[in-house]
Amino acid sequence: MLEGHIYRTFDLELKELKEKLLYEGGLVEKAINNAIKALLERNSELAEEVIEDDPIVNALEVEIDEFCLKLLALRQPAARDLRFITTAIKINYDLERIGDMAVNICERVQELNQEPILKPYIDLPMMAETVQLMLKESLEAFVREDVAMARKVTKDDQMVDQLLDQIFRELLTYMMQDMKTISRATRVLFIAKYLERMADHAVNIAELVIFLVEGKIIRHMKEPRE
Repeated sequence: MLEGHIYRTFDLELKELKEKLLYEGGLVEKAINNAIKALLERNSELAEEVIEDDPIVNALEVEIDEFCLKLLALRQPAARDLRFITTAIKINYDLERIGDMAVNICERVQELNQEPILKPYIDLPMMAETVQLMLKESLEAFVREDVAMARKVTKDDQMVDQLLDQIFRELLTYMMQDMKTISRATRVLFIAKYLERMADHAVNIAELVIFLVEGKIIRHMKEPRE
């Protein structure tokens, strides 16, 4: 009887852990969306809101880490449950880092807003949209334990890399033609790089989903071509 109660309690704790991660993911998704909106609308106030809200994500990361360590110590999980908790610890880290990248974007936005706009943003919104989709799908894959969706996220990263290369070449042209654009172009390039790093973290989450479901570590491994 007591053993059954312990198992039920543990199941509820694992469910609570998943809910905490999804809540953190929602906060991070909102931060990305507002960071890009602040860039496109040249809205320094919105950028400041994202920066000021970052400690909430940081506190939640610590809370989730402590919750995971408590489960490991008290429940001594094995097999699938152990994989779930260790996966949650790593996803928690990736989400917090994505939140940091959103803050970095907002800091560059505030700097860019002190000067005239360099150029219309075309590729950056496309890049941001892809990154947001990758994060959303990686978290959805986690909830559903959907390996096919997780593998899609890992492949979508190529599109982000291509857009980064395209943005870099275009900004380099601006800087070569007019040295006065260098500071603005560099900040825009930083934003593109932050988005690319966000995509890398979304890929990390997707790879962790594959590890959770299949028990296979695919980091640093090339997926077979279809």
